[in-house]
Amino acid sequence: MSVKKKPRTKTVKKKPAKKKSLKKKTATTKKTKPRTKNPATAGTPNLNMPALGDLAPDFSLPSNGGRQVSLSSFRGNHNVVLYFYPKDDTPGCTMEACSFRDHHGRIAATGTAIIGVSPDPVRSHDRFKEKYNLPFTLAADEQSEVARKYGVWVEKNMYGRTYMGIQRATFLIDKQGRIASVWPKVKVDGHTDEVLTAIAGL
Repeated sequence: MSVKKKPRTKTVKKKPAKKKSLKKKTATTKKTKPRTKNPATAGTPNLNMPALGDLAPDFSLPSNGGRQVSLSSFRGNHNVVLYFYPKDDTPGCTMEACSFRDHHGRIAATGTAIIGVSPDPVRSHDRFKEKYNLPFTLAADEQSEVARKYGVWVEKNMYGRTYMGIQRATFLIDKQGRIASVWPKVKVDGHTDEVLTAIAGL
């Protein structure tokens, strides 16, 4: 007798179902750069500043020792380094003043005078000048009128607080009373050397 073989049946393996991801999609946000309100505080020259070749705005201000200093009195005889600084006897302003003091002999030898201007009163200038033995004139621009003429009275921002103040800047004025060089936002370190180089080019 012949035995019939049973047909083999194929077993189909079921693929495991994919598990749904429980991770939530997180929204991505683009980082935006903070806007600068005032170009002068962003390191670019203020458009209100006198340009090279312009006649330097004249002024007359009270200065140390109870004297008066007028820019026009230097015309025809001296070049002038006119530098604006925020406040007497603060670290950056002291460093800048002492650097001009240390190079004063070389600057004076070229027929160049130095005038420092800040909103401090004369009595503050007198103390500052005496404390650091500064051999040049410090003028008191308490109403910031001269600072405005030179475009250095600007909006500043510190620790989220906005206020108006002096932008540290220097102007080299030649004997004809014209702007020969401008440093619109001064970095104190090495600045006096830059000024000496510019004076030598007059």
